[in-house]
Amino acid sequence: MTEQECAETAIRELIGRYKFYAVGDSHSIIKHIRGLVSNSKPNPTRQYVAEGLWFNKMLVESGAPLHAIVICPEKVRTQEAAKLAEELAKRCDQRFTVSAKTFEKISEREKPDGVMSIAYFSLADVGDIAFDDKSVVLVLDGVEIPGNVGTMIRVADGAGVDAVFICNRKARLTHPKLLQASMGSVLNIPIVEFASTDECYDALKSRAFEIYLTDSRAEKSYYEYPYGKRTAFVMGSERYGISRGWYDKDVKLLSIPMFGKCDSLNVGVAATVVCYEASLKNKGYIRR
Repeated sequence: MTEQECAETAIRELIGRYKFYAVGDSHSIIKHIRGLVSNSKPNPTRQYVAEGLWFNKMLVESGAPLHAIVICPEKVRTQEAAKLAEELAKRCDQRFTVSAKTFEKISEREKPDGVMSIAYFSLADVGDIAFDDKSVVLVLDGVEIPGNVGTMIRVADGAGVDAVFICNRKARLTHPKLLQASMGSVLNIPIVEFASTDECYDALKSRAFEIYLTDSRAEKSYYEYPYGKRTAFVMGSERYGISRGWYDKDVKLLSIPMFGKCDSLNVGVAATVVCYEASLKNKGYIRR
């Protein structure tokens, strides 16, 4: 048999082994998926849609909690996809099959591979994170653009940052653009949400973090600090900057030198600069 024939056989067996329901365009799960993708309805349980083999494989590997799986048997063409569908089916409470026409309507991909799931966005508890004496935390204070939030979560993951703290949240964490920009990093790094600036500050200070605010008026540049201790960087809103409440606390200011005509960087780029600087210094890769 060809690989596609093997995949078709595996999917038929999977549907027979588990309780899958065949549904059409008007079914509530399809309407629910459309609402999640469009980010148009309340989402109190923080569900989001994961499509494609790469994203769903990350979900399985991370142990993320799942709600439902939707497969299109006509579009599952590889044994890898069939095997992944089985791994997802084992962990979902609800299982559905749809036609190719229906799947194409809810898919965001040009060439969908027939596997889609609904997962729950998991927030971490700060008390469960094991910080060491040189940990780095990135704080997102009122960042509004979902793509920027996702980019900074990806940056934190890439730079080896220990956690992302979010306070004064403005962007929905399950926004499709945030998830897309994070490139799966939302599954790799602890994300903690705080109700206020004070709560976030207290969590950092009680754990002996030195807190740095990125501010163009700062007298010291980011590279002039030695770091070497528990370090937290606060990045503010694209429009309003860092909340005034941070400036009344025990914090340090740092700037990123601007040598061209522009007077500031995109908040995601600025986060990249400072996170890598502190992370590389704290890990002993650079000294200056």
